[in-house]
Amino acid sequence: MSPSEAAPVFFLAVVVILVVVRLVCLAAVKLGQPPVVGEMIAGVLLGPSLFGLLLPDVQAAIFPDGIRSLLYVGGQIGLVIYMFGAGYEFNLQSIARSRKSVAAISSAGTLVPLALGVGVAVLGTSWVDIGKDGVSLVTSAAFVGVAVAITAFPMMVRIITERGIASTKFGSLALACGALDDVLAWLLLAVVLGMHAGSAGPVALALGGGLLFALLVFIVGRRLLNRMMRSDRVTVDQRVLITAMALFAAAWFTDTIGLYAVFGAFTVGVAFPRGLASDAVLAKIMPIGRIVFVPLFFTYSGLNTRFALLADPKLLAFALVTVVVAIVGKLGASWGAARLAGEPPEIASRVGVLVNARGLMQLIALNIGLAAGIVSSALFTVLVLVALVTTIMTAPLLSWLDRRDARKGSTALLLTAEPVPVTGKS
Repeated sequence: MSPSEAAPVFFLAVVVILVVVRLVCLAAVKLGQPPVVGEMIAGVLLGPSLFGLLLPDVQAAIFPDGIRSLLYVGGQIGLVIYMFGAGYEFNLQSIARSRKSVAAISSAGTLVPLALGVGVAVLGTSWVDIGKDGVSLVTSAAFVGVAVAITAFPMMVRIITERGIASTKFGSLALACGALDDVLAWLLLAVVLGMHAGSAGPVALALGGGLLFALLVFIVGRRLLNRMMRSDRVTVDQRVLITAMALFAAAWFTDTIGLYAVFGAFTVGVAFPRGLASDAVLAKIMPIGRIVFVPLFFTYSGLNTRFALLADPKLLAFALVTVVVAIVGKLGASWGAARLAGEPPEIASRVGVLVNARGLMQLIALNIGLAAGIVSSALFTVLVLVALVTTIMTAPLLSWLDRRDARKGSTALLLTAEPVPVTGKS
C-alpha cells in the first residue's frame, strides 16, 4: 500500500477508533470505571476478538496491514505525550516522605510477582503451548515475570486524580510506589531483552545510556527548561514548540538505547519546571495526546489480541491461573509489605489495590516483547487479559473499601494527607 493509498484509509480508521472509544468510555463511566478503562476495552473490541470475529471483511478493510505501522507511530506519539504528563504529575518528594514504606512496598510489589510470574510461566509451558519459536524458556519466563510485576503508573495517576485522592496519604504513597515499581520493571525489561539478544551489550547500553540521559535532563535540561518557562520573551506557542522538541528528542534517545520512548518522556516530565507557565503548556498538548493519539495505541494492541484463542481449555486455564497469580503477587505482596512497614490496614489495602493495576504499562511492555519476537500470540492474549482484569477491578474495589470503612467509621484516617501537589492534568 503506497502512502497516498494508506492516508485515506488511516484517516477513516482514526475516525472509527475515536467514535468507538467515546461510546465505550461513556458506558464505562456509567459502570463506575475511569475513561481509560473504556479506552482499553474499545481497543480490544476493535480487534479480531470481536469486530474481526463478527465482521472480518469489514474489519480487514478498515484496519488493513498497510496502516498498522501508522497506528503504531500515532500511538507512540500519544504515549510520549501521556507519559510526559504522568511525569509532570509525579513529585519526587513523595518518595522521600515515606522512604521506609515506599522501599518495602516497591521491593515486595516487584520481586514477589516477578518470581511468581516466572514460576507460572515455567509450569505453564509443560501443559500449554505459550512459547515462541526460537525463544528460550528462560527468556520467555523472565518476560512473563516482568510483565506481571509492572504497575500502570500513568493510569494510576488518572484514577487517583479523577477520584480526588491525590492529597491523601494512601494516594501519595501509591503514586510513589507505582513510579518506583515501573522504573524497576523497565530496567528488568532491558535485562530480558538483553537475554533474548544473547549479549550483555543491550543491557549495558540501556543502563549506561539511561543514567547519562537522566543526568543530562536533571542537570542541564531542567535549567534550560526553567529559563524558558520564566522568560517573558517566550510566548506560549514557543514554549509548546520547545517542549515538543525536547520530548521527541528524549523519546528518540531512549528508544535508541533500548529504554523506549515512554521512559524518556516520563523523565522529562519529572524534570519539567512547575508553575502557571508550565500548566499552560500542558493544557495545550495533553488533550490532543490523551484524547486522539493514545486510543490509537490501545487499538494497535487490540489488533494483536485474539481472545478466541482462549477457547482452548488449557490456555484458558493457564490464563485464569496467571490472573490469580498476578493479583496475589502484586496486591497481596504490596499489602503485606505496607503492613510490615507500619501502615494501617485501611491504607495498606488501598495501596495494594492501586499498584495492582497493570493497564497501559503492561500493554506497552507486551508490544515491546511482540516487536522483539519474544511473545507469542497466545501469551500476548493471556497477558492482555491480566492487564484488563487487574485494571477493571481497581475502581470497584476502591469503592467497596470506601463503603466498608464508612460503616466502620475509619475513614478519618484516610484523609490524613501528606501534601503532594498534583499540578498537571493528564
